[in-house]
Amino acid sequence: MTRKIDWQDRLVAAADQALRTLVGPTQASRPSPAAGLSDSLFTAEERRTSSALMRVNHAGEIAAQALYSGQSVMARSAMTRDHLLQAAAEEQDHLAWCAQRIAELDGRRSLLDPLWYAGSFLLGMLAGSAGDRVSLGFIAETERQVEAHIRDHLLRLPHTDAKSAAILKRMATDEAHHGTTAMLSGGMELPQPVRSLMALGGEFLRRTALWV
Repeated sequence: MTRKIDWQDRLVAAADQALRTLVGPTQASRPSPAAGLSDSLFTAEERRTSSALMRVNHAGEIAAQALYSGQSVMARSAMTRDHLLQAAAEEQDHLAWCAQRIAELDGRRSLLDPLWYAGSFLLGMLAGSAGDRVSLGFIAETERQVEAHIRDHLLRLPHTDAKSAAILKRMATDEAHHGTTAMLSGGMELPQPVRSLMALGGEFLRRTALWV
């Protein structure tokens, strides 16, 4: 007899995923968009700028992994859960690409990665507990805001940093796809106050991870 997998089982799986994300090396299933591109010579200031921006994007991907994991624990339907897990798999590629690029730039990851993960996981569970339509709408709004900040980072990158730019461009494309798919899967438009609070949270992460 096959035992039905309940939310407690998914919570245990989520805890295992958290350890893998925060401690273990992240493996990408797709080649990095920067593969095959050569680095130009950077000034010290340009290297610091690129490293800091990629640290912010890496922290954002840590948060994305946690958010999707928390939402998947509370998902009502298998279809919604599968959608979340598929998006999380692609976001894991982003995480690996950003981590590799940070290492190439001799940079470091955010010291607050565990905080970003824990807060985003709880937020994901909260969104998931409100129902699948809200959860999918939360994905769509999250991805819209993330795509916007990635576009901003593309403008702020040193013009010589083609490798980081290639990664961010692919990430922006993926984020837009995740958001569109979430809405087509039944996501609802979130109220403006909720969208504003989400934007404040994202801005706090970006400003903090830029330095810490």
